[in-house]
Amino acid sequence: MKRTLISSFVLVLAGLTAHAVTPDGRQKLVLIAGKPSHPPGMHEFRAGTILLENCLKNMPNLLVDRHEMGWVKDEATFADADAVVIYADGGAKHPAVVEGHLETLRKLIARGVGFGCMHYGVEIVPDQAGKEFQAWLGGHYENQFSCNPIWEASYTQLPEHPITRGVKPFMTKDEWYFNMRFRAAFKDGIAPAVDGKAVFAPILTATPGDATRDGPYVYPKGPYPHIQAEKGQPETMMWAVEREDGGRAFGFTGGHFHDNWGNDDVRKVVLNALVWVSKAEVPAGGVVSAVTPEQLKENLDPKPAPKPKSAQTVTPRVFQRLAAR
Repeated sequence: MKRTLISSFVLVLAGLTAHAVTPDGRQKLVLIAGKPSHPPGMHEFRAGTILLENCLKNMPNLLVDRHEMGWVKDEATFADADAVVIYADGGAKHPAVVEGHLETLRKLIARGVGFGCMHYGVEIVPDQAGKEFQAWLGGHYENQFSCNPIWEASYTQLPEHPITRGVKPFMTKDEWYFNMRFRAAFKDGIAPAVDGKAVFAPILTATPGDATRDGPYVYPKGPYPHIQAEKGQPETMMWAVEREDGGRAFGFTGGHFHDNWGNDDVRKVVLNALVWVSKAEVPAGGVVSAVTPEQLKENLDPKPAPKPKSAQTVTPRVFQRLAAR
């Protein structure tokens, strides 16, 4: 009953404006961190979103409303939201598809609310929400069509876009997913594209080496022949979409290793995206922030240290995937 009432409340307010602002005139970003998972230093959704929230506190035109454990405490917070961004585990238990959340998001998207997903959060089971994620996000990770190797990507050329303001070329090792299941009109996702009124822009594009395409991938280890067949071809690991409904969206496949938030350019490109997807103005030089090694160690989830390999036993497939990733 509570969910029904709240959803109805959101639906009523949805018709008021396609470009909400808070009472003090700021754009509002609802930033959702997923539940704890993976070994220490990986998938640190809580610590990562706290860090990003702190880096955005000096943005005068943006209010960040951060939540944990996969969803908001009260869906009434969506009433004046300009964007919803999820940094969490995906797959069959993606926060977007459980407990009626997909219908809540559907209503928000219909009113032009921005949408973003980061790292595992870009993966969805196609039968659950593949069409929705292609429409809302531009594309998604599909198990064994996409792949998830850990590799060092070199982003040497950046397009002109508000998300890249102030970002310098960089190289970093992460679990950079690629070969997304993009909308058909967006083709391979490596060049700007238009689908009716929707506009697709690749943001972070790099060329995986042959060894990366040959695997192993994190899970399943591969290699996949269709991934190997594209040797020498560039891939997009971050993209942005201006949707038909007037909303914005972005996908970012990095974010596996928490320490990468210490890289100024990784952090800036994501901070810029969080501002942009909320329809706030990205500063000319991008969002300025600084993070110390000590700050990277704050707010980490309490996780047990990995067992020595000799002590590990065969575990179910799902756990194996989570432990590896």
